[in-house]
Amino acid sequence: MSDSLLFSPFQLRGVTLRNRIVVPPMHQYSGENGLPTDWHMVNVGRFATGGAGLVIVESTKVERRGCGTLGDLGLWDDRFIEPLGRLARFIKSHGAAAGIQLGHTGRKARTRRPWENEGPLDRVAEVADWDAWEVVGPSPIPYGDGWPVPRELTTAQVKEAVAAWGRAAGRADAAGFDVVELHGAHGYLIHQFLSPQANQRTDDYGGSEENRMRFALEVAEAVRNHWPAEKPLFMRLSIEDDAGWGPEQNVRLARRLKAKGVDVIDCTTGGITSAAPNFYRLNQYGYQVPFAERVRAEADVMTMAVGLIIHGDQAEAILRNGQADLIAVGREMLHNPNWPMDAAQKLGLDLSHEQIPVQAGYWLSKRARRGFGCNPSTWQVGLGAEAQP
Repeated sequence: MSDSLLFSPFQLRGVTLRNRIVVPPMHQYSGENGLPTDWHMVNVGRFATGGAGLVIVESTKVERRGCGTLGDLGLWDDRFIEPLGRLARFIKSHGAAAGIQLGHTGRKARTRRPWENEGPLDRVAEVADWDAWEVVGPSPIPYGDGWPVPRELTTAQVKEAVAAWGRAAGRADAAGFDVVELHGAHGYLIHQFLSPQANQRTDDYGGSEENRMRFALEVAEAVRNHWPAEKPLFMRLSIEDDAGWGPEQNVRLARRLKAKGVDVIDCTTGGITSAAPNFYRLNQYGYQVPFAERVRAEADVMTMAVGLIIHGDQAEAILRNGQADLIAVGREMLHNPNWPMDAAQKLGLDLSHEQIPVQAGYWLSKRARRGFGCNPSTWQVGLGAEAQP
């Protein structure tokens, strides 16, 4: 597979990915008291066995009050290490690197699951620590109409949150994860501090752009202090949030994050307000790729592209054009967890069934060798196929 950038091994510090395909963190809203369930094992397991190079477990909260829904995962206590470690071990046992995203929901906490009419959650008897599950933010500005007004964090509490991120990173290392990603996008707490719309503080964490960046930079530094030097660190940023935090600001931030030890910027968009973010209005292939390309070029940092990357030839072209270093395939991987194998076949690469475990690859290779008179059910050559009659 040496002719393909998508399927070439990729070195990140001391971690070697078997290819450049990443399953990004996708909330499952299915945890129980912050703990993963059998669903989480099935969910990450299907991606690891499907051939991805890196599988990132969903946003896992660094504080109890950082949980968004009843189903969020947690890493604010040592009791979470072993259950999450089970996920990491399974991912790694099938040849993928194991990643975990660390996050804090901030003013978007205490919400219903998306399929339960997403919005503020009413007090429920099953939550014994309702008051501890506090809605907080950089300023007392609600996420949207009808949402609760968050309590403004004191300067001391901001520093406590920074420290919580660092401790969670140490637990992620103890659990055996290879990669940590910090969630600084989609309107969650780090993004809230960056945003001039959500952050109207007058202390060292608000006002100027420099001050609004301080929280993100301190979190990165705290995590790096607890995260081994040989392990990569990512940060997800909303490169354009349609509310005052855009590409120019993120390029400046990305340069600073790189100096703090962040290796890859995961480039997404939207989420700072309850208004429909821009990704709901766009339906073009790779609509967020230009953001990854710009940050990569102007901040001189590795980037990961995400957003309607559907086909293998599309992903290969993004890499060959120098627009990104890694390719994140999210919802299309939900549609087809064997997307890496499928992409390898369509790119005409040899040994394509080696992307999946032998329990399946042996039989599929045998069928392919003998021929069966048709193409697999997922067959479509790539981008050009949709223009064919």
